[in-house]
Amino acid sequence: MKKIRTLIIEDEAPARELIRFMLSDHPDIEVVGECGDGFCGAREIKEKHPDLIFLDIQMPKLTGFELLEVIDEKPEVIFTTAFDQYAIRAFELNAVDYLLKPFSKDRFDDALGKALNRLGKEEPDHERIEKLVTAASEAEGYLTRIVFRKGAGIKIIPLNNVSYLAAEDDYVMIYYNEGKALKPKTMKYYEEHLPPSLFIRVHRSYIVNVEQISRLEPYSKDNYVAILKSGEKIPVSRAGYKILREKLSF
Repeated sequence: MKKIRTLIIEDEAPARELIRFMLSDHPDIEVVGECGDGFCGAREIKEKHPDLIFLDIQMPKLTGFELLEVIDEKPEVIFTTAFDQYAIRAFELNAVDYLLKPFSKDRFDDALGKALNRLGKEEPDHERIEKLVTAASEAEGYLTRIVFRKGAGIKIIPLNNVSYLAAEDDYVMIYYNEGKALKPKTMKYYEEHLPPSLFIRVHRSYIVNVEQISRLEPYSKDNYVAILKSGEKIPVSRAGYKILREKLSF
């Protein structure tokens, strides 16, 4: 009988020990590793290819939702959390299940049973996990940083280091002080999730960090360009110009 390869990603050592202890009653489970932060979790998922992960949501370095966004493989997920709002969100987003700390053995076994039932299907439900990642990010409030894969590593960019965002077909290119990164998101998503005090959509295809704008110059009738501190020029639509004038007194 093939064992279910399981990874525990949880920043609290007692919680990791409890999960491992509760899994000891299930001979079909093989714990292939433990991690105390999201960076370790992403690395271990890539190296050990688990079928199932127990994933804390609030962790140092990288949150559980951010981890799911940057990994290529999408194992089954059981969220563990001490925060009701995150647990309810995970449930509503059609996660396998969630464990609200402190949880009982019966609750643990129930969540594990649901995960094993899903894993028993011939075809893994990758689409469900993709929808989970998308819905999780959309359920968040304003972003405080942007996380993406860079080579074999993970890059975390504070928002004040982002100059502007540009639409690239079904993706968005993030331009920051050290380079650029392509994200599988929409401009609408970033318009709704970037703090409006710092970022303004000045054009159908551009969102700009207003602190990076040096000046505005007329380009043609009813159109302008924003000159950034870097010297780059960003087109500004009539509507974008109106917003800049109203919010920033340009």
